[in-house]
Amino acid sequence: MDTATLARIKKRCFINAPWYDLKEKYLDLFLEDGIQPEIGLEGLCLYDEERSAFERVAASLARQGLACTLHAPFFDLTPGGLDPCILEKTREKLAAAFALIPVFQPRSIVCHLQYEENKHGYVHKEWFASAAATWEPLVALAGKYKVPVMFENTCEKDPSIHAAMLTNLATPFAGFCMDVGHLLAFAHSSWHQWLPTMLPWLGQLHLHDNTGGRDEHLAPGRGDFDFAGLFAYLRDNQLHPIITFEPHSEDDLRQTFAYLEATQLLTGI
Repeated sequence: MDTATLARIKKRCFINAPWYDLKEKYLDLFLEDGIQPEIGLEGLCLYDEERSAFERVAASLARQGLACTLHAPFFDLTPGGLDPCILEKTREKLAAAFALIPVFQPRSIVCHLQYEENKHGYVHKEWFASAAATWEPLVALAGKYKVPVMFENTCEKDPSIHAAMLTNLATPFAGFCMDVGHLLAFAHSSWHQWLPTMLPWLGQLHLHDNTGGRDEHLAPGRGDFDFAGLFAYLRDNQLHPIITFEPHSEDDLRQTFAYLEATQLLTGI
């Protein structure tokens, strides 16, 4: 791969990096190769790690001139929960993630609404009020540091709940992160059904591929997603979102870079 081209790709993009994987296995690779991480704060790291551990990694990235994004935890969390005890724990864990914003000074922090129509549709009004009360102070906190909160689609079948929440939050520091793998695997819908509605809020993309059956996190080009059509739309509308690729293996990471070089997808984005 052409060295200059690869350097441009790495400068433009972020690569998913769960905290413990980054800290214990891949930090040197990211630093030496100039790869910018999206640091996943899932699992126990927000309970078990000293703040100094996060500060050391943040300092290492800064010394190399590497930016990062953050991905807030979402497993087992219910930001729109109706059980006050579970909701309290959810808010505590999210607050711990947001407390790392001044440490990393990320380009964004990605969060999940966690709305599922088959469950929450029966209590939509109550769920929405609870979720809004969770996110409003967190978005306000991120806004103090000029860091946008990007709400990612997961199991939502259409863009209506994201549009409603972002309309309610009504701040430039809340935006939409379109996860294209989740569109195929969970929503079973096309980006055409999402982007026209979410265009005012589009701030980030999570890019990985699959064949529609499950969330495989393959390199682009190894599944069925229409990357060429999406990136043509971005260019035509002069959109320049933050771009995060989410390969789940080193082979898919290498293939991601090769695909970007071969297709020149990022030109003009």
